[in-house]
Amino acid sequence: MKRFVIAVYVENKYGVLARVSGMFMRRGFNINSLTVGETDDPNYSRITVTINGDEYAREQLINQLKKLHNVKQVKLLENEITVERELMLIKVKTTPENRSEVMAATEIYRAKIIDYNTNTMCVEVTGEPSKINAFIEVMKPLGIVEMCRTGVVALERGISMMEK
Repeated sequence: MKRFVIAVYVENKYGVLARVSGMFMRRGFNINSLTVGETDDPNYSRITVTINGDEYAREQLINQLKKLHNVKQVKLLENEITVERELMLIKVKTTPENRSEVMAATEIYRAKIIDYNTNTMCVEVTGEPSKINAFIEVMKPLGIVEMCRTGVVALERGISMMEK
């Protein structure tokens, strides 16, 4: 199974997100990440969905999304020409012995310490999902207290864009 990213341009109306996510549920697909936000035009929102599946499933999902009410455009975002980013907040246990290790990893991954006390540090990490995953692996032995991720946002490189 291959991971793919789909961008969905929708009218910013009540119930649209429920219809879109419900369509994935009815088809039995697990959504890896789903992000939604208003575009430069407040009448429209952009949904970015990442899913694992084969070529047939990908085509079926795209075709089904295009049929939904209030969906204006659906686009598969190809890895080679797409910029992806994600945000994560992670709280890690700290002790006098491991504090410098957390701070060094934060610097290496170009993250930011956003909260600090004698027992924990809260770190903000942004970047590609692979960077987020790598930071998690570094922090696991130190003791992750809590974390949350936004999910992927993605845009095609260059002048290519979704039509309004």
